[in-house]
Amino acid sequence: MNTPLSLLAAVLLLTGAPSALASSNTDLSVTGMITPSACKPSLSSGGIVEHGRVGMKDLHPDQPTRLENGTLYLDVNCEAATLFTLTTVDNRSGSSAISPSQHGLGIVNDDEKLGSVALGLFDAIADKAAVKTISSRDDGVSWRASPYLGHAGKTSFAAMNAPDTPIAIKDLHARLTAFTIIVPASDLTLTDEIPIDGHITVQLDY
Repeated sequence: MNTPLSLLAAVLLLTGAPSALASSNTDLSVTGMITPSACKPSLSSGGIVEHGRVGMKDLHPDQPTRLENGTLYLDVNCEAATLFTLTTVDNRSGSSAISPSQHGLGIVNDDEKLGSVALGLFDAIADKAAVKTISSRDDGVSWRASPYLGHAGKTSFAAMNAPDTPIAIKDLHARLTAFTIIVPASDLTLTDEIPIDGHITVQLDY
C-alpha cells in the first residue's frame, strides 16, 4: 500500500468589523497517513490453476474426488523489510461444498455446489533463508505453524528456530499448492459440461 501523505487545510475566513467585541472562529484540520514501504505480491502462471477436462468417469460416484494438486509460486517483494500478513477473498463465497474455511468452485445447475479448493503455502524462503508458514484464527492474537492460506485466518512467516512470531520480510518466495475436491458424481446433474469456476483474491495486509 503506497498512500501519499495528504494535507487537508480549511481556509480561514475572517469577517472584519470595527468593533472589538465582534469575533468568529472556524476549525482547521491537518490529516494524512504515513505508510510503511510498499509491497507487491505476484503469482506465477498468471495465477491460473488449470485442471483441464475431467471426465465424468473419473469422478467417484459416492465420495468426493480429489483432482491433481495445482502448483503456483507466490512472490512478495517489498521496498524494505515489512511485517505483513496474507489472507484471501473467496469470490465464489457460499459455494464451498467441503468446508466453509475453503474456497468454492461455483454453483452449477442452479443450486448444486461443485466442490472446494484449499490453499497452502510451502517451502517458503524469506530474504534467502528458509522460514515456516504460520497462521492465526484469532486476528493475530496467537499463531501456530500451519501452511493454511484462506479467508478464515491470517497467514504470516516465522524464523525456523524461533517461536511462532511473524517476522518482517523484504522478499518472499513460496510454493502455493491448490487442493481441489469435486463432490460425488451422485450429487451432480451430469448432462452437460460443467465449468470448474473457482476465483480467489490473495490479499496482502501490512
